[in-house]
Amino acid sequence: MSAAVYLVSTVTGYVVTSVLLLKCPSLLHLRKKQPFLSRHISHRGGAGENLENTMAAFKHAVDVGTDMLELDCHLTRDDQVVVLHDADLRRSTGINACISDVTFAELPPYLGQLGVTFQKECFCEGGNDKRIPLLRDVFEAFPNTPVNIDIKVNNDTLIKKVSELVVQYNREHLTVWGNARNQIVKKCYKENPRIPVLFSLPRVFMLLGLFYAGLLPFVPLKEQFLEIPMPSIITKMKDSDRLSRSKRVIIWLADALLMRKALFDHLTARGVQVYVWVLNDEEDFKRAFDLGATGVMTDFPTKLKDFMDENAIAK
Repeated sequence: MSAAVYLVSTVTGYVVTSVLLLKCPSLLHLRKKQPFLSRHISHRGGAGENLENTMAAFKHAVDVGTDMLELDCHLTRDDQVVVLHDADLRRSTGINACISDVTFAELPPYLGQLGVTFQKECFCEGGNDKRIPLLRDVFEAFPNTPVNIDIKVNNDTLIKKVSELVVQYNREHLTVWGNARNQIVKKCYKENPRIPVLFSLPRVFMLLGLFYAGLLPFVPLKEQFLEIPMPSIITKMKDSDRLSRSKRVIIWLADALLMRKALFDHLTARGVQVYVWVLNDEEDFKRAFDLGATGVMTDFPTKLKDFMDENAIAK
């Protein structure tokens, strides 16, 4: 056999094997166990319908029927794990201070109105609940609801205390945690490997590289959740009309590379849940589910529930 024939034969065999394993990964990998399946995920508890990350928001989302609460955690000066998105209190409370410099008892209430980050020119008016809650409060109020925790800072004490709370409330099977930073995800996994982790941003890039190189079917994955943005939503957000042509091209390219049904289907077949964020209109809900996403994360839990009911999307 000539070298050229051998090379062609080898490449062909590799391509066929890669395509086969992409569609049938169970031939090489055990499917990950899924203690819960989330189709409807409430971003910050549903920041478009109640003040973000408040108990009122979480209760409303659970009453609507959400499958998962997404929230953010920080540590106060007296080492209390609180549910809050920003490290700085200015946007949420109007106070110029860092959360790490304030004790829990000193925390100011939320402002009466907050902007909705992923919805153009949208503000949410608060009700009576303007308190920044403890993570413990959420676990006690919703013992059977899966919670998606974004560890907002690279703090060993925060990671340890979140893990201790998860264990204390017997929620290792109902929790996923992580951050875009790989160092934080590594620490989370090391602290408690029984709590499933999200793909960090560097690992998302690695995942895409492996997928387009045809190598993904051969590589084991420790993560159980891929949580990614739909890049095209940037064109619908505040000041999107100011985007230059080059930025629009980059957004289009990122969207084309990331929003791939073959990738979502392969991960789903391996037991990795795929969540797309933060989607707030029916067009994007439909696109995400049509692409094979496991679930959609939204600021408007009622709107997403109505869409799923109208389109017979099973929870």
